[in-house]
Amino acid sequence: MPAFSSHYTLEDITELSRRDDLGDETPVLRATSDARTVGYDTVCVPLTNEKWKARWRELCILNPEESPDKLSIEQRAEAWRSKPAFFRDEVTISRLEEAECLIPLISDWLELDASDDWVRHDAEIALQQELAFASYLNAQCAILPPPSNRTQVGSYARAINACLTSLPFMELSVRIPIYDPSSVLQGPSRSPSPVESTRSEPASGGTPPESNMTTWEMWDTIRTICGYNPRLTLVLDLTPPLPLSSSVLDQWSAEPVRHLWLPASAFIANAKGYPVLPKGTQSFIRNIMKLQPNVILSGTRANKHTRGGEAAYSQYVRHLEKTSPAVKAAHTAGTVENFAQGYQDYLQAPLQPLMDNLQSITYQTFEQDPVKYRNYEEAIFLALSEWPNPGKVTLCVAGAGRGPLVARALKAIERSKREAFVYAVEKNPNAYVTLQERHRDEWGDEKVKLLYGDMRTLDVPEKVDILISELLGSFGDNELSPECLDGASRFLKPEGISIPSSYTAYVAPLSSSKLYNETRAMKDSKSMETPYVVMLHAINILSDNGGGISGTCGPRIQECWEFEHPRKDAALTEQGLPLTNSHNARSAKLTFHIPNAGVLHGFAGYFEAVLYGHVGLSIHPDRMAQISKDMLSWFPLFFPLKEPLYLPADSELTVSLWRLTDTRKVWYEWYAEAFLPVPSSSVHSPIWRDTLSPMSPSADSSFLSPIVSTPTVLTSPLLDVPQLTLELPPQQLERQKEGVSLVKISQTALHNPGGQSSWIGL
Repeated sequence: MPAFSSHYTLEDITELSRRDDLGDETPVLRATSDARTVGYDTVCVPLTNEKWKARWRELCILNPEESPDKLSIEQRAEAWRSKPAFFRDEVTISRLEEAECLIPLISDWLELDASDDWVRHDAEIALQQELAFASYLNAQCAILPPPSNRTQVGSYARAINACLTSLPFMELSVRIPIYDPSSVLQGPSRSPSPVESTRSEPASGGTPPESNMTTWEMWDTIRTICGYNPRLTLVLDLTPPLPLSSSVLDQWSAEPVRHLWLPASAFIANAKGYPVLPKGTQSFIRNIMKLQPNVILSGTRANKHTRGGEAAYSQYVRHLEKTSPAVKAAHTAGTVENFAQGYQDYLQAPLQPLMDNLQSITYQTFEQDPVKYRNYEEAIFLALSEWPNPGKVTLCVAGAGRGPLVARALKAIERSKREAFVYAVEKNPNAYVTLQERHRDEWGDEKVKLLYGDMRTLDVPEKVDILISELLGSFGDNELSPECLDGASRFLKPEGISIPSSYTAYVAPLSSSKLYNETRAMKDSKSMETPYVVMLHAINILSDNGGGISGTCGPRIQECWEFEHPRKDAALTEQGLPLTNSHNARSAKLTFHIPNAGVLHGFAGYFEAVLYGHVGLSIHPDRMAQISKDMLSWFPLFFPLKEPLYLPADSELTVSLWRLTDTRKVWYEWYAEAFLPVPSSSVHSPIWRDTLSPMSPSADSSFLSPIVSTPTVLTSPLLDVPQLTLELPPQQLERQKEGVSLVKISQTALHNPGGQSSWIGL
């Protein structure tokens, strides 16, 4: 459940101090009790007041030349710089009990990114002084003022990093607007808005931006300079109108959003006068609630709406939280979200089923998945129903575990009314004990025969018609299903059926500061080159389904490779085994369009399997709901990067992925390159026009006049929020793709070469 905080301004605290019924309570303690009365958990209060601001400005800002007491001011300023300290009447809180349920706000007038070097210097001293006092009062988190000067955001970040170092236990949360609506003008968005803008458009034809890139870029600079410190978090300020582009909003889902700042001015009145939020804001809050942020409501005591009072705002946001799809799914039994609670973004090493014997508790966990076994039963039933030959059908379950597939096969046999017999093969000596018990108590010799041993070398009494296996991993082949079934396929008759018949691996580029921090927090240097099984949660898939400006990009989630069973081109020994494992090596080179700027932290791996006919299994995000909704057995695979890779908007990402093998192991290697499309010489000179420049061409200029048709928008790699639009004349639009060249801008290292850090043993 998210927490709720009520923001009290200095004016609110001053008003409370004038009350006659305070008794022994301080204004802050009364604010806390009042807030709890209307349903808040904590209060958010400025740490200091106007007296501190006045003293600091007198010492650090006011020009001493204009003061008759110049020397005295300089001496007092130097004394403060050497030993920063508050006077009692400069702070709003001073007691431990006041700070227990309080989030302090650091002074928002501190210019950590001022253009003047000395102002920045003194602002940093003041910041350290305020944070030291908050730490003295045992505050666990402090909210920092937002950066306002992009040119000095590095100085802002450096100051925060110094504070994180000097205060090793406090969380610092930077207040960042979701985007800056006044930052820049850009060309028309890719998706037209369903609501017409009421703002006047500039003469150059630009429209108000639908991008958060300016503020997100600043945040990315801050957290990068601070080394992705896990104690650096976000206060996402929803004061400005939300962008209309959902892909832009999705970026924040991959960031450490600890608080939402939601002012009463963001609410509108419904027909009855109660405060509600616009639909775009509703949708965003419902989606971001999966991160369970603390919601800070500001200005709710100002009576901006005629009905509901102060409590109406928090009640309404709680309603949005309850109707959030992620929250509802987490509270619904049988869903993946409910099953995986506590495992979101938790790194798990993939299973090594050939090297290790699984524990009974592991089998039990996977056996809780009703969807997987329902689909397996349906696939077996269809295969039996369509089996063309009369008489007895022989089945083999290769890798029987504790017997769930054997039980489902027997149910399918009963449903199909076919005469059939099942062989159950298992190499785990401990699971084989459970199989023997179930064989004695449930199945009997007439239906099932148990075989103990490795399916790659074991001999079965007779060839079988249907081979059933449950060897799939999160990436399809990462638990060595191809290698295992190379051996088990010996059991099949020439016309025999394998269930599954095929499986395909998919990959997508993702951003997640949480996963990046989790992988690098491990002490082993190999952790950054190891694929992990992860219930992906606080992530953003960076790609989209567009072809990109070059026209060469594939879909948002792309296919890597496929395995089919039984193999149709097998070169085998006399025993029916492959001569080498080289036929199971694979490689893929995929190109993704990155529509919005982001940071690549790794790749998400998925799989989709065809069991038989139209029955399958899938964890592909776009298709799992149709193929195997609420299947619990597999979380995606995460391929991490050792270093984050920044990707500008409209860049193109080429991902190379290999599945490699030798006589002892199988491993993956991965690598990525980023490219930026630029106009090539094959296109007639395009018109680069600065939409913000007062020197933009006038409408009556012939060659340089604004193009009436929809321009092709290329974002600037320098600022990422496009200040430049590339407009091609209408006759050149059709030739756009062939007139684009790709310039390489960055690349990653090759990860896990030779399987040096991670591999699956044969």
